Parts: sequence; C-alpha cells; structure tokens
Amino acid sequence: MPQAGSTVRALLSAPGFRRLLATRLSAQFGDGVLQAALAGTLVFDPQRAADPLAVATGFAVLLLPWSVVGPFAGVWLDRWSRRRVLVHAGVLRAGLVAVLALLVAAGTAGAPLLLTGLLLFSVARFVLSALSASLPHTTADLVAANALSTTSGAVAAVAGGATAIAVQQAAGLTGDGGYALVTLGAAGPYLLAAAVAAGFGHRALGPDDGAARASARQVLTGMAAGVRHVRARPPAVTALAVVTVHRLCLGLLTLMTLLYARAAAPAGGGLLGVGAAVAAGAAGTLLAAVVTPRAVRRLGTARWVTLLLAAGGPLLAVLAWPFRPEGIALAAAVLGFLGQGVKICVDATLQRVVDDEVRGRVFSVYDTLVNVSYVLALLAAALLLPADGESRPALVAVGAAYLLAAVLGARSPLPGGPDGGLTGRGRTARDPAGPAR
Repeated sequence: MPQAGSTVRALLSAPGFRRLLATRLSAQFGDGVLQAALAGTLVFDPQRAADPLAVATGFAVLLLPWSVVGPFAGVWLDRWSRRRVLVHAGVLRAGLVAVLALLVAAGTAGAPLLLTGLLLFSVARFVLSALSASLPHTTADLVAANALSTTSGAVAAVAGGATAIAVQQAAGLTGDGGYALVTLGAAGPYLLAAAVAAGFGHRALGPDDGAARASARQVLTGMAAGVRHVRARPPAVTALAVVTVHRLCLGLLTLMTLLYARAAAPAGGGLLGVGAAVAAGAAGTLLAAVVTPRAVRRLGTARWVTLLLAAGGPLLAVLAWPFRPEGIALAAAVLGFLGQGVKICVDATLQRVVDDEVRGRVFSVYDTLVNVSYVLALLAAALLLPADGESRPALVAVGAAYLLAAVLGARSPLPGGPDGGLTGRGRTARDPAGPAR
C-alpha cells in the first residue's frame, strides 16, 4: 500500500498538478482573507452586528443567485479554455476587491455592498468549479489528488482568514478604514493565482478537443442532458445526496457557531472564537486528507463514507452538547474531518464516472446544490435557533441526519472495491505537457 508521503511526492512530481495546486492555494488564501474581513465587518463589528435572520439573509443574497448562474457557468466551463477562465477570474476578483474595500471605507451598506459581495462570491464559486473540472487533466489518482488539493485549499483559506485576523488584531484595524485595509489584502493572492494559472497551455486543462460545445441558448437543454447523464450513473446520484445532507447540517452548525461566539464575546471579540473553531476544523480537514485515501484503498468508498457519517455525526453532537468553547472546537475538528472525508470521496466519484464533455456542467450543478442546501439550512436555523445559538434539539437533529445519511451510504452503489474504483488511471486524465494517458 502506498504511503501518504510517497503519494504526495508522486502527485507533486507532475508539473501540471503542481501548478494547478498553486493556483488553488493562492486563490483560496485570498478567499480566507476576504471572508474574515466580511465577517468582521458585518457580524462582529459592534456598530454593524446583525441579528440572526439578517446574517442568514445576507448569506442567501450572496450565495443563492449562484444557483441561477451555476448552470450557465457549467456550459461555459465545457466551452471555454479553463486556463483562460482561471486567469481572467483572478484579475476580475482583484478589481472587485478594490471596489469592495472602497465601499467599506466609505461606510456603505445595503445593496451596493451586497451586490459587490455577490459578484465576488459568484466568481469564487466559478473558480472552484473550474479547478475541480480541470483536475483530471493533471493526474489520474483522483482520490489522493482531491485529498491533497481540496484539503490544502481549505487549509489555505483558514490560513488566509487567520492572517487577516492576526493583522487586524495586531495593528488595531477597527472601524470602516481598518476593515477596508483588511479587505484589500485579498487582492494580492487573487492576482498571484491568475499569474500562476497563466503558465498553463491554452487547452491544457480542457475541455477536450472534440467535446460538445453548447451555446447559452442551449443551456437548459444541456442541463437536462447533464441531469440524465448523472441519473444514469447511480454512484453520482448517491454522492450528491450524501453531500447535500452534509451541507444542510453544516449550514445549521455554521450559524449556531457564529451566534454562540458572538454571545460569548459581546464586546466585538467573537471573531477570535470563530477563528478558534475554524482552526480546529482545519486540523480535522488536514487529518482527513491523510487518512481518507488510505481508508478508501482499504475499505472502499461506500464503507468509508458510511463510517464517517455514522460515527462522526453523533460524535460532534455529543462534543458540542455542553456548549463550552473547548467542546465547540472539538466538534469543529470532527466536522472538518467528516466533511472533508465525504467531499474527497464525492469529488472523486463524480470526476471518475462523469464524462469530460459534461463534467463542467455537472460540477456547477453540484456547486449549486451544495449552495442551496447550505443557505436553506442557514435560513431555517435563523428562525429556529435562540439568539445565543445554544440549542440541544438542533444538535440531536444533526446527529440523526448524519445517521440517516449513513444508512443511505450503506445501501448505495458507491464504488466499494479495495481502492474504491477511483485510483486507477482514468481515460480522461491528462498530463498538460503530453497526450492523454
């Protein structure tokens, strides 16, 4: 059985994978900086702190419109050079960050701030879809590649957020001007991501030559074909169902953590409490990246996903039950491990069973699905949770939901062989420097 270290070295020996990973790390570091700046501005700044419903509504405004854009984005990802998408998106995001920083500095609120944030979040999701659709063109070991790329990307986002919080605290950057400077810090990583992606060849990341090219007018027909493509592949259906349950639970737990942290530190220090939970979640995410590829090789995808859901969901509910800072942090670590393990398996399943000519559309639908479920859970949580976030019935519901998802996983047609059926060389995997392997 390959060791984790040798697997990572093998992946990093491929120039295309190395460059794609660097693009992801730069982009997601910038995402972390931006998210910390927005959280500080809109949630934890005492002068602007919103009530739970307003926070959830803000998430909805920022994320739900992507549900409309997402299917079109998938068509574009299957039509345009994905390398060009990554380059142009990085430059566009840097410009939008500058606009957002000016709005924060001016004390602007309401529609202008939300619209700029909406554009930034939409481009961010577009980039993540492009990265996922591009991955099989850089490596064939999809489980290990997803473990390394998505996990290190998540860690980079946490590092970006932690850096932003550290700078804000150390420099005493408060008020509109201070948060505007923190916001502006996201522009540099976005430009770096664009520069790194520019090193790929024009078609190195797909779509493949000869793939079907849909027009914007054909998007609905194309999406219907994409849905039929997924429905004909039971592993993809099961994977999307499992990840949807996880995102519903994640949305509820996210708002619960935000409200608890703000109530525990009402003088504007709640961002530090959230930072501790996020850091613990990142540690769990990193551990999942090491454990999951080996677990899939030994147990198969179906058994590993079932084990994660059946054990992880109830465990995190038990750890959070006392509603103490240390318990919340431990629960966040378990959630990070569970969520990343599931995501690695879901991503690899979709990349393996979905044909390249529709992969961009499928990943955009996937992205849309997780956004919608996440935001719906946030809105429901805003109506049901108390102001301090402490709700034990909600924890019971989360544990039960994960158990039900475990039952689904146990009965699923997810690949279940010794390597999960996902680590062999795929016919669409491509080395950007050479022919398809």
